Amino acid sequence: MFYVKNLPTWERWARGIFGVGLATFGATSQGNGPIGWLLIAGGVISLLTGLVGFCPMCAMVGRKPQIKA
Repeated sequence: MFYVKNLPTWERWARGIFGVGLATFGATSQGNGPIGWLLIAGGVISLLTGLVGFCPMCAMVGRKPQIKA
């Protein structure tokens, strides 16, 4: 692998569910306006970080997952 996953499993699930909900909300209620497109983009980014398990912003601030002993 080229990267180390820095998101725990529960957060990956939460980001995935939140991302789908946010993108759906942006597409259905906001239409083709700029706010709708921003909501869709935010949902897609959240969904992708949940699927991949790596968040670049978390890595930039030095966040590492807790290792169970």
